[in-house]
This record gives sequence, structure tokens and C-alpha cells, in this order.
Amino acid sequence: MSVPLSQMWTVATYVLKQRLRRNRRYPLVLMLEPLFRCNLACAGCGKIDYPVEILDQRLSVADCLAAVEECGAPVVSIAGGEPLLHKEIDAIVAGIVARRRYVYLCTNALLMQKKLALFRPSPYFVWSVHLDGDREMHDRSVCEKGVYDRAVAAIRAAKERGFRVNINCTLFNDADAEQVARFFDGVHALGVDGITVSPGYAYERAPDQMHFLTRARTKQLFRDIFRRGRGGRAWIFSQSSLFLDFLAGNQEYRCTPWGNPTRNVFGWQRPCYLLGEGYAQSFRELMEETDWDAYGTGNYAKCANCMVHSGYEATAVHDAVRHPWKALAVSFRGARTEGPMAEEIPLASQRPAQYVFSRHVEQSLARIRKAEAGAKQTTSA
Repeated sequence: MSVPLSQMWTVATYVLKQRLRRNRRYPLVLMLEPLFRCNLACAGCGKIDYPVEILDQRLSVADCLAAVEECGAPVVSIAGGEPLLHKEIDAIVAGIVARRRYVYLCTNALLMQKKLALFRPSPYFVWSVHLDGDREMHDRSVCEKGVYDRAVAAIRAAKERGFRVNINCTLFNDADAEQVARFFDGVHALGVDGITVSPGYAYERAPDQMHFLTRARTKQLFRDIFRRGRGGRAWIFSQSSLFLDFLAGNQEYRCTPWGNPTRNVFGWQRPCYLLGEGYAQSFRELMEETDWDAYGTGNYAKCANCMVHSGYEATAVHDAVRHPWKALAVSFRGARTEGPMAEEIPLASQRPAQYVFSRHVEQSLARIRKAEAGAKQTTSA
């Protein structure tokens, strides 16, 4: 089992408490981005396309722990950029673990072996290593040769030291179902504890805009993959069975972007980890003042093809809590790979995309430069 029973119990009781309090919107996973800088330049990611002043920004340990407390989610996913570039990442992880929150530290693993000694194995800590397929697939995805081999070496080293290790796999429209299935077989042979899989999201500023998946292509790809693995039961996924069934086109879900709120160097990102269209200064402001109905597939053009776990896993978890027998049935039989798919969300009423990224960057640059100018004046005085 990729997710320990203690974590499953913690999340389940947390969801039940929220429902008893009649809370309509609440977080499940905090997406914490302490920095944007990375040591790779992947073609499918727009995260490092910022001016150097912003790439040099960092959330402090205090900022990160305050976000954990403010949000209250039982799980924290530390992303980036590359989190291991943060000089205090070990203190951030230790502080979150001390609060008995489950931490998934996402990394491309280039620095992982060097940094292993800074961390301790814990039921609350998981290395989440990016591997977008086998050696050929992954090195093509990250635009650099040799990264796959270094990641595999880091996984082996971490397992030898007693750490829990997952892989985080993003698939694009050039993925071959047979090749992906063989890759899943191979990573389990490495002894990893689970697989997190997701279709790639079309980041608007990513260098490569040709290889993102449509929803129709996503559903067919995952049916073809799962068919080669007993409906997905041949592999251990760190995701709910209903989310995997959704990827195979068998569940009609709406996105719940508030389930995975994002805190980064700009603030609390609206509306989700994937779209940065405004920032709140507090978690409460994010939850209470965001026009959530303006986003999601069927509501907004940028969301039209999204089926990413950061938007839909929370939906699937809520469904599993409401309908546990349904979730158990899908878990037992695996995702259905034949027959009609669930009805697709109509797009006729979606509002057109707004491209506001540059405005947010300019505003942030102005604040940074003003603060730097003030600091210089203070020093000179």
C-alpha cells in the first residue's frame, strides 16, 4: 500500500470533520512553493520563466510554517522550482513534520543524493521524485540527457537509508501506452512506494505548447495504459481509485481548485497551483474572496483540457468519503477500460482566456525593487 493507513485515517477523519462542520470548501493538500528557481529547463514547464529578481526570491522557514498553520491541510506538497536549491529546505521539512503533517518533497533528484543526510526517514516524510517515463521519455521531457540515471541512483540511495519514495510522473501526448506500462513495471522493481501520475497541463508560458493532452486523448491514453495492468491494479498508485477511474473517462467530475491551495513567493495563488491569475495576502482572503465559479472546465478556456490531480484528486477524495462502497468497488476491480465514457463537460459557455501573467510579474517586480531601494537608503543613512 503506497499510502500508510495512518495517513489515510488522518485524511479521512479530517474530511469527515469538515463535513460535520458543514464547510463547503476546505483544503486537502497545501502546495508550498518556497522558490521558483530550478536547475533544469523542461520544455513543458513555465515555472522558471521569471525575471532573475523573482527567481532569487525565497519563502523563509517562518513563512512556510505560517502557511502550514494558516491553511490547516493534513498534507503538504513542497514543489517549485527545485526545492533542494533552498538553503533551509531541511528546516522547512523538519518544522512541518514536527507538526505531524504529511510532507511530499518534490524533486528532480539532481541534488538528492548530496542532500540525503539533511533529512531523517519518517512516516510523515516522502521523497517525490519526478520521473516522466523511462530513460528515453524522461530525458526528452526534461531536455537533458543523464537525468533519468541520476534520479534512479538517488531513489536507490534513499531506499537504502529507509526513506519512503514515490515517483511523480507527468504524461504528454507523445506517450506510448505500452512504453508507459513497462516503465511502471520497472519503477516498482526499484522498490518505490507508489506512483503519482497525471496528464500534463498546458502552462501558457511553457516553451513547448505542442505536446499537451486534450481531455479526450487523456482518457484514451489512460485506458490503454490501465488495460495493460489489470485496470491499473498491477501498480501501486499514491492516488485514490476514483481519480484513476476519472482519468480513464469513467467519472464525471468537476474541479475543486480550493482542495490544493498554493502558497508561493507572490502570496496565495488564485485560483490554483496551475493558474496564477491573482494573489491573496492570506489564506482566508483566498478562500472567501476568490470567484471560484469563474474557473474550471466548462467555465474558463484555460481549464478546458485540464484533468490534473491538483484539481481533481480532491474531488475524487470527497466522492470516496460520500460513497465508500463505490470507491472500494473501483479499487477492487480497477479502472474500467472498455465501454462508454462519462459524459464530457460542455464548453460552449466557458469564458475566454485572459492573459494576465505579465501584469502580476510587473507588480511583483515593482514591489521588490521598491523594497531594495528602501534597504539601500537605510544602509547609506
